Amino acid sequence: MGPFNHILAGFTLGFQWRNELAQILAETSHETSILSINPVELKTEGIAALALDFDGVLAHHGAAAPLPEAIEWMKRCEEVFGGERIFILSNKPTEDRRRWFAENFPSMRFISGVRKKPYPDGLIKSGELAEVLLSSILMVDDRLLTGCLAALVAGARPCYIRQPYISFSHRAFSEMFFWLLRKAERLFVRLTGN
Repeated sequence: MGPFNHILAGFTLGFQWRNELAQILAETSHETSILSINPVELKTEGIAALALDFDGVLAHHGAAAPLPEAIEWMKRCEEVFGGERIFILSNKPTEDRRRWFAENFPSMRFISGVRKKPYPDGLIKSGELAEVLLSSILMVDDRLLTGCLAALVAGARPCYIRQPYISFSHRAFSEMFFWLLRKAERLFVRLTGN
């Protein structure tokens, strides 16, 4: 399998799921960030486990650790779900990040050794490890054609972050690239959906 197959899969699967992606886009507030997500409410809505993207969701691109406000939010999530039901599902699971989580949230697990999102493999593995139905897993991601699409394909629930963490002062080129990529994804979904 080539290193860019997940990108091609994003567009082909994205076209197949275009109406569902358009609905997610239409129903998600422009202010949605992880801080607007209440873990207690999620649990009452039937969510039993969380799969969290890292870049844009917990910190800006390339950061080795989550931002302080993301850490506080993850602590609240851990109180509600237990760390063993919270997974980091990133297409860039760096060793620095693994080490940070091992030291600070040792019961939360990185999902690796699976095909990158939008393939559903990481969510399927999360469901197996948490021993919960895929329909009770919430995938929190700032990208429509990766995490949100993976959730749809797997039968999990997507949560689209419209206010991702961005820091042009830390990594201007990569932040600009992903800012443009998010805009291109939304345009693709608007043009092809419904």
